[in-house]
Amino acid sequence: MRHPRGLVSHLLVASLAILAGAAGMWVIRTRPQHLDQVTTHGEWVYLKRGVDSVRAYVAYPERKDKAPAIIVIHEIFGLTDWEPTVVDKLAAQGYVAIVPDMLSAKFGITPPSPDSGRKLMAQLTPDGITADLNTAYNYLGTLPAVRKDRIGVIGFCWGGGQTFRYATNNPKLKAAVVCYGPAPDSTALDRIQAPILGVYGENDARVNAALPDVLRLMSARGKRFEPDSYPGTGHGFLKPGRRGSDTDQVDKAWTRILAFFKAELGK
Repeated sequence: MRHPRGLVSHLLVASLAILAGAAGMWVIRTRPQHLDQVTTHGEWVYLKRGVDSVRAYVAYPERKDKAPAIIVIHEIFGLTDWEPTVVDKLAAQGYVAIVPDMLSAKFGITPPSPDSGRKLMAQLTPDGITADLNTAYNYLGTLPAVRKDRIGVIGFCWGGGQTFRYATNNPKLKAAVVCYGPAPDSTALDRIQAPILGVYGENDARVNAALPDVLRLMSARGKRFEPDSYPGTGHGFLKPGRRGSDTDQVDKAWTRILAFFKAELGK
């Protein structure tokens, strides 16, 4: 039979070990955590457009002065979970950024199915698209945190083509970034006032085959168009899961995009 004193000793040691472990856990949990140097604030808003409303995600940077602003135009599938991350990325760089759901005014929130989103997108009209983008542009102009004379636009895939087209319809834009999107009809190029940066995947001949003619037509009109091609990438490569999205070309493209916006919009 174990001596009572020895039993008490063992219990005391066990109790101290448990307390020490608990104390160790307490120390770990209360250790100061690393905080990001840049924080942003994002929120969903509804923007009135006549009797309809445009649903949009807008994010603000953490800064003490007014910021330039950027409109983000989504792909052919409608507004997915990815585009708000682009908005947050731009906000972290010092911009107020917004992405409107281009389906919302006519059809409500983008459906979760990409095929359903694509089918609905095909029913949008050019005038309706321009009206939605103007709604986002005008909304940015009402925000006290925005420099109203420094607003640009960036779009991807279908949104890239709409970015190019919107530049023909809004002469107040200060910069446009077209990510693997086609150019509008040549008769509309005369109306473009903003400098345009083009971001293209190397393996995207469907879009890229027309670039020499687009560059020639823009140059002949005295318009700035700077197309960049990124090796080993395909259409849509800035979005995860696309060809080239797992390479260093994504960071290189974003470095170029942010440098362009900084030069044209300020920071």
